[in-house]
Amino acid sequence: HVQLVESGGGSVQPGGSLTLSCRISGLADSNYCMGWFCQAPGKERESIARIGSGGTIFYASSVKGRFTISQDTSKNTLYLEMNSLNVSDTAVCYCGAGRYCSLSYITIWGQGTQVTVS
Repeated sequence: HVQLVESGGGSVQPGGSLTLSCRISGLADSNYCMGWFCQAPGKERESIARIGSGGTIFYASSVKGRFTISQDTSKNTLYLEMNSLNVSDTAVCYCGAGRYCSLSYITIWGQGTQVTVS
């Protein structure tokens, strides 16, 4: 049974930083795309940062240069370092995993963590 558990969300002022963590358990197969997907109020969930099974990293244009995704395989944990946060980054952010990186193929989700910038 695969389980993703996020932590690290919270409230910060514009310009502040947060680091999200996603603890991964039960995922025996390493051929998965892992990533962070955020849903802003009134908007659809979108891909923010992903690491493909081959190690390729993708960032949404809105976060490139401000956010950094990383993975510590020894701790089975995925991270998202979020810097220079602005009000438009306010969202519920989910850790997700799937066979492919396209959003429609992300089938395993964490419970989500709230990021509020105000």
